[in-house]
Amino acid sequence: MLRLSRMRRPFVHVIVNLLFRILAQLPLAWLHRLGGWAGWLTWRLSPSYARRLEANLANALGRSDPALLKAAIAEAGRQALELPFVWLRPQEEVLSRVVRVEGRELIERARAEGASVLFLTPHLGCFEMCAQYCSTHGPITVLFRPPRKEALGPLMEAGRSRGEIRVAPADVSGVRRLVKALRSGEMVGMLPDQAPAEGEGVWAPFFGRQAWTMTLAARLSEVKGVKVLMIWTERLPRGEGYVVRISEPVEPIAGTLEERCVAINREIERLILAGPSQYLWGYNRYKKPSGVPAPEGER
Repeated sequence: MLRLSRMRRPFVHVIVNLLFRILAQLPLAWLHRLGGWAGWLTWRLSPSYARRLEANLANALGRSDPALLKAAIAEAGRQALELPFVWLRPQEEVLSRVVRVEGRELIERARAEGASVLFLTPHLGCFEMCAQYCSTHGPITVLFRPPRKEALGPLMEAGRSRGEIRVAPADVSGVRRLVKALRSGEMVGMLPDQAPAEGEGVWAPFFGRQAWTMTLAARLSEVKGVKVLMIWTERLPRGEGYVVRISEPVEPIAGTLEERCVAINREIERLILAGPSQYLWGYNRYKKPSGVPAPEGER
């Protein structure tokens, strides 16, 4: 059985690669339309996903919002279907779909001052576009965590590691690369709202619930001379392109490691509430990794 499974892997990889390359040839507007349908199909076929998406959205808003729920279902599918375009089209063409950049001066000022920059973005909008844009200002190293679907790994890594973008694996060697990049005055990008493994996080509030929160972003913010910037890329309707939004944290990312994690979560919440329909509410943000004790009050 194990041998048969290994024999099937190359075939699956070929099929996934072929499908992505076919989809990459479609106009962005078509991909977003197909993505909207795919989002609803996933919602219908996966009751557990549907329950989690609805519960996470209602928890963050403090109420149910049927119109926003419908939009979030479709946007989740669009996020998935735009990946072939972002990963496989020429980088110049991908970047040409950025119609506006808000906060560009923050990057330019940091680079002019010789500061390193730590970009933090949640699973919001077209987050894959963030590093693509930032790389136009110099080398940027992004954390690479292999996807659960093994066949997507090579496509993801190839799509992210081009031009001035470098990838660092989510292990000790990768962390060293991130630190080295920051100490060299370069840029680093990461998604701090990913649920980390045992030993890599702390419990911190996220939309009023305790979430196992990665400490890596907080640790990197402590590197001498680093400038923390928040960034997300809004997906415009009908495939009209993207708007990159860059901002400084509203509150300082300072204090103890735990305090920095709490502050980062609050900043992430602010970004998400600026475009709630485009956040991946179906992501299991509140899962408890194996071996991690439940937070106080939930034991």
